[in-house]
Amino acid sequence: MSRPEISSRGLETPASPIRKLTPYADEAKSRGVRVYHLNIGQPDIHTPREFFEAVKGFDGNVLSYNPSNGIPAMLESLEQYYHRCGLSHVTRKDIMVTTAGSEAILFSMMAVTSPGDEIIVFEPFYPNYNGFAKMAGVTLVPIASDPRNGYRLPDRETIESRITPKTRAILICSPNNPTGTVLTAAEMGIIKDLALEHGLFVLSDEVYREFVFEGSAVSILSFPELSEHAVICDSLSKRYSACGARIGSIVSKNAAVMETVLKFGQARLCPPTLEQIGSAAVVNTGSKYFKGMLDEYRKRRDVLYEGLLSIPGVMVKKPGGAFYMMVSFPVDDIEDFCRWLLSDFELEHETTMLAPGPGFYATKGKGKQEARIAYVLNVEDMKKAINVLSHGLSAYQSTS
Repeated sequence: MSRPEISSRGLETPASPIRKLTPYADEAKSRGVRVYHLNIGQPDIHTPREFFEAVKGFDGNVLSYNPSNGIPAMLESLEQYYHRCGLSHVTRKDIMVTTAGSEAILFSMMAVTSPGDEIIVFEPFYPNYNGFAKMAGVTLVPIASDPRNGYRLPDRETIESRITPKTRAILICSPNNPTGTVLTAAEMGIIKDLALEHGLFVLSDEVYREFVFEGSAVSILSFPELSEHAVICDSLSKRYSACGARIGSIVSKNAAVMETVLKFGQARLCPPTLEQIGSAAVVNTGSKYFKGMLDEYRKRRDVLYEGLLSIPGVMVKKPGGAFYMMVSFPVDDIEDFCRWLLSDFELEHETTMLAPGPGFYATKGKGKQEARIAYVLNVEDMKKAINVLSHGLSAYQSTS
């Protein structure tokens, strides 16, 4: 009797490098080892109380279906939010509420491409882009950025050389996950010019918009001439430390794009209702939540950066935004080192968990000495995690 086979889509979708070592972390914890989780972007800052109060205040008798594009209160709160961000031309008809930023990226990819098409992306990049592309039947065309210059965009000629008749979009993320790089106005201008000249969409992941330590991020929708090209993929998860709420949004002035993503939204019926009620209440609080949060993350960034610089052989550039650093380590196999930290090492019953670099690349062989570090722990825990990492690296090198 023959067995049914898993699809090529399923077989080719990679496991998350952020979560793949979780079994080793769980086993370490079962031995009584404390694991400092620097592998995942899960903030420890409290979610605003307004979220929980709004959910508790729900007085309906039936938790019913709601509009596929989002409840009116959520759409109104997002419209006002984007106005506060300087995007005063965005209206409710330009917004669709999604089940987190993940759905926003997947729906956007599916709206602007057909199976077999290509999307240009700059690596290293958020690894779930790989999974979304496989689900959409799309090929990601990676263009490398250089860790030595802080992962800036390559020059225009390099990007343009990768555009083919199958290219439909350029995918950018600023502030960037995993590098923390914030694209300059000049870099955004290069993307704008290429999109206009070659008739491409720009999918702009702007989830970390508020997490900029010097200057500010430039939104793709701040260029009026890109009104038919620009699609923002957004999320409330990190902005309000509400990762479990799973509320995001797609924003575009392109009516055909919005009509298309709405059809996808109708197929999944609607985003979660209670989470929208809570999220709308939080978004309506304005920007008061952000300043203290940003100051805290700046402290964490500086502590991590200085700590890493003190470790021999480690190479890192200070990022301008988000809450991640892509770090180069003096090891031959970062996957083995990250696993070893969990399975074979502890310092006074503590160890540190990182996200191995290869999963942040589409090009095979890249990232073998890099890891992403998320500075989502408080300053004191961050110092302890760095100390453990430093001792762990030294011990690992002595065994090699």
